[in-house]
Amino acid sequence: MVILQSERARRIAAAAVVGGGGVAGAGALFYGLVLGQALLARKTIPTVVGPPPRADGVYGAHFPGELVRLVVLGDSSAAGYGAERPSETFAASVAAGLAEQLRRPVRMRCLAVVGAESKGLAPQVEVALRQQPDIAVICIGGNDVTHRVSVQTAVGHLVSAVRALRAAGVEVVVGTCPDLGTIRPIQPPLRWLARRWSRQMATAQTIAVVEAGGRTVSLGDLLGELFYAEPDRMFSFDRFHPSGAGYLAAAQAILPTAVAALTEPAPAPAAGVPLRAGEGVRSLPQAAVEAAQSPGTEVSAAQVAGRDRGPAGRWAQLRRRVWHRLPQPADRTPDRAAEAA
Repeated sequence: MVILQSERARRIAAAAVVGGGGVAGAGALFYGLVLGQALLARKTIPTVVGPPPRADGVYGAHFPGELVRLVVLGDSSAAGYGAERPSETFAASVAAGLAEQLRRPVRMRCLAVVGAESKGLAPQVEVALRQQPDIAVICIGGNDVTHRVSVQTAVGHLVSAVRALRAAGVEVVVGTCPDLGTIRPIQPPLRWLARRWSRQMATAQTIAVVEAGGRTVSLGDLLGELFYAEPDRMFSFDRFHPSGAGYLAAAQAILPTAVAALTEPAPAPAAGVPLRAGEGVRSLPQAAVEAAQSPGTEVSAAQVAGRDRGPAGRWAQLRRRVWHRLPQPADRTPDRAAEAA
């Protein structure tokens, strides 16, 4: 999924070779380092060996109330590549958690594709709209960064997807581009470049998605510390993609915002006093920058004095919601009988 292209590494390194001999010598050294790290990453990171387990179905079928229709779109992180069982995928964790928090049954359909870039969202959205979903959760951006798709191009595809879903009345929550600088096979200085590119993508995604009527949750290096502290538990068999425990942690970050999208009005009136440090109302560009640097932060549209916009643009609300407990793997299996019914 995350393989930095050597050609791009060559171009970045070559850009450093400017000016006189001393600068050119430093640029040549940087070129060699970046190119070497790119080639090493390509050799170290494994290729996809098979599709992720399917987890589509009805979750929480024993709960009363109207069925909630959930679609999960995006790349391998949304598809749950690396999970050993369907119940361990990201989509299954979100569906089970949503059912538990709303106390309603949730029908989930995962349309995410391993290796997908943002341009691949269009066919996923086309199929998703046939399901008449109530909410869509999207995780995308990592492959755009690794393939060095321009931020403008990638975000343009994402905005088109969000607008199509919102036009159909679907609530949208986007998990923004994760920090690729936390991936072990990528070493400095390539790691520093990957971190910078990832944050640029996440910031642009946040601004565009909120403007289009969706909500975002910054993933950043959310799982970085956990992965370094407990690699045997957080990594899957390929030592690169997350395990079921890793996907559960990502779902815990997304879930509170997904619940809020279905239960709270948008845009929300600005809160008078932030409940936690780092929360509050900002201009959207400022909110996007802060969120990219603070994993787990939600950004949504807000109103101040009944107005959507201020001197610096659209108002946005930053929140760091309490992570809800999710059911354990044994409780995250879809009710196939209910799905058939």
